[in-house]
Amino acid sequence: MKQIINYFTDDDLYKLSMCCAVIDNFPRAQVKYEFVDRNNTVYPQGFADELNRQVALLEGVTITDEEISFLRHRCYYMPDWFFTYLKGYRFKRQWVKAWQDDKGLLHIQFEGSWAETILLEVKVLAIISELFYIMTGQADKLDYQAYYDKTYHKAERLLKAGCVFSDFGTRRRASFEAEETVIKAMKDCYNSRKWKGKFVGTSNVYLAMKYDLVPVGTMAHEFVCAIGGMYGPQMANHIAMNKWRNTFRGALGTYLYDSFGWDIFDHNFSEDFANLFKGLRVDSGDNFEQLHKIVKKYESLGIDPRTKQIIFSNALDTDRAIEIQQYAQKLCQPSFGIGTHFTNDFEGVEPMNIVIKLVAAKITERWDFYNDTCKISEDKGKHTGKPEVIKRFMEAIHYQED
Repeated sequence: MKQIINYFTDDDLYKLSMCCAVIDNFPRAQVKYEFVDRNNTVYPQGFADELNRQVALLEGVTITDEEISFLRHRCYYMPDWFFTYLKGYRFKRQWVKAWQDDKGLLHIQFEGSWAETILLEVKVLAIISELFYIMTGQADKLDYQAYYDKTYHKAERLLKAGCVFSDFGTRRRASFEAEETVIKAMKDCYNSRKWKGKFVGTSNVYLAMKYDLVPVGTMAHEFVCAIGGMYGPQMANHIAMNKWRNTFRGALGTYLYDSFGWDIFDHNFSEDFANLFKGLRVDSGDNFEQLHKIVKKYESLGIDPRTKQIIFSNALDTDRAIEIQQYAQKLCQPSFGIGTHFTNDFEGVEPMNIVIKLVAAKITERWDFYNDTCKISEDKGKHTGKPEVIKRFMEAIHYQED
């Protein structure tokens, strides 16, 4: 079996930016992660064994001088000490436990220093997705020339409609080649003429480097959820926004607000934060309902929402993005991060519905216990964590489900 991950920066930018913020603010924090397959997929026999072998191969994947140089150039907001850290970073297979039960279901756990294990999630998810298609024989049927043409047409439609968009599809891509095909097609289309819209770049740092694009992304729910576990969900957003601005000083200014739902974020999003952050990212709930909540919040603070960027990233496809663009362009500065629809939209192939979520944290290795945490989404089906923990957090923040 070929090695699936071959480049250190074959990863989403938000993992690197969060890693930097974690070292800066929580250098001794310890965490646990768990894998969730929302489709309860039955994996081929021996899948976990090959996954463990692929994780072991990560121990030989180190960052190159070329990658460091690119990060210094494009990610100016990262402090120089962080690049020194990355030069010495090494993956360790003992951070990961993966096995299959007697039904063939896959189980994965990470545990260790937050600053170290944080760089596993996207790589392991990308391995699982590509490995599944290889071991089930579906990889042999992927037609990449047809996929290039299909993606080029998507780009044409989005650009013509005035959409500002980027690729967010590393985690659940059909393969590395699939994501690279997307980047080629998107860039070729964008450079073919002047458009109303804009192809901004990709969350994948390696492919951004290879194709001279901007690496795109800020943070994931993980950052807020871990803080919620350590300090409680009531003020988790407030603490996260403070820590984030202290590290990046206004750069990477799009905040992902829905780790514990809109209402508790609304209480934490005061005028100073609203002015400081360039905008917000919508990743769950009804896109239009969330848009109106955001617009109303900005207006209540005396801020014109048309000056703010709202990034939509909730299960988007080309049609949904264009629909949102046409509606939202008069209310804000909309943009779109599109994932699986870009990197796993092959005919006859069902994309995987898999995530790895941080489920427990402790602020220092000296503690002899972890605090559980969870993610409370604006979509009921996206709540992640132990049911009793979700219930406890909902009670703490007075979360009301319809």
